[in-house]
Amino acid sequence: MLGVVTSDRLSSLSGAIVACRRCPRLVAWREGVLPRACFRAEAYWRRPVPGFGDPDATVVVVGLAPAAHGANRTGRMFTGDRSGDWLYRAMWRAGLANQPESRARGDGLELVRAWVTASVRCAPPANKPTPAERAACLGHLREELSLLTRARVIVALGVVACGAVSSLYGLSPRPRFAHLAEWELPDGRVLVCSYHPSQQNTFTGKLTEPMLDAVFERARALAEAVQAG
Repeated sequence: MLGVVTSDRLSSLSGAIVACRRCPRLVAWREGVLPRACFRAEAYWRRPVPGFGDPDATVVVVGLAPAAHGANRTGRMFTGDRSGDWLYRAMWRAGLANQPESRARGDGLELVRAWVTASVRCAPPANKPTPAERAACLGHLREELSLLTRARVIVALGVVACGAVSSLYGLSPRPRFAHLAEWELPDGRVLVCSYHPSQQNTFTGKLTEPMLDAVFERARALAEAVQAG
């Protein structure tokens, strides 16, 4: 019964997120993005993007924000772009996803004891939400994490996501971001940081697939250790 209640509450939160129009600049940007030539036959989502995955997740992945032609097009986090290709391949190899691809909603992707979300829910210009926009969106992540009661590990993809989680938990001083850095949070959860799988990082070799695999191997090991204890 508890799982059903959690799922219902997450569904209600998703509805509230999708309906949000709190930040005028982001609303205008997400709705005005011109489709790329290869996607012109598709109807873009153009709304805030809710998190998705397993309500019984023990691992929560927090990204930056939807990509203009990724989640802003498909309506699902890290779906339809190269960052998502990297993310879900790594999660699949770690046993946290049932398939290594995430092309569109309804493609059969299911997460296993994992949840994927972001610190900001609307696609921002140049992938750079303002501090005010990040603050305005933080409540969605706070409520999401409160509902994911079995979550034991939070994986932050990039500096902005790490900062969002730090703000939620009131960490002072804030953790210094580094790949594979980790901190125990006040509620006993563990924050694990990773470089974001953006093309800027993957094309330059700053982030490699073995490096991303190490993040999810560590996250899964921490989650399983807590469960076993």
